[in-house]
Amino acid sequence: MTEPAPLKLLAQDADDLSVISAALQDAVAKIGDIRWDASARTLTLACNRFRWEAEGRKGQRVRSALQLGDVTGVQARKLRRDAKQAVVELLSVSFEPGEAPGGAVLLTFAGGGDLKVSVDCLDVILADVSEPWSTPRKPGHAE
Repeated sequence: MTEPAPLKLLAQDADDLSVISAALQDAVAKIGDIRWDASARTLTLACNRFRWEAEGRKGQRVRSALQLGDVTGVQARKLRRDAKQAVVELLSVSFEPGEAPGGAVLLTFAGGGDLKVSVDCLDVILADVSEPWSTPRKPGHAE
């Protein structure tokens, strides 16, 4: 069984973003690992991504970085920015079109929290930045 290569994905439209969303489903991160740099117009999320693409009985996680460019604003709902060590689980990443080519990228977390990231255009990068490691727990979802 060949080990999948580290992911390096770029999204410039909603279809591309759905691929990134699938790869990030069940990623975990600390609130303190979400950074908005207003002067650089970027939002970066460092997370431990479950490697859905890796086959086998044992699950794997890998450290990954998601970066959104051309960010004009960020709104948080039900996320305590002061709780830097609090762990959140990412469920999905989606795009809400606005005035073309802009809109908002919505990061939805378990427990009802979300980030709404306003962007001038869709410019999203996901890259694995570490070697994968084994994890005994595979995320599960109720049917």
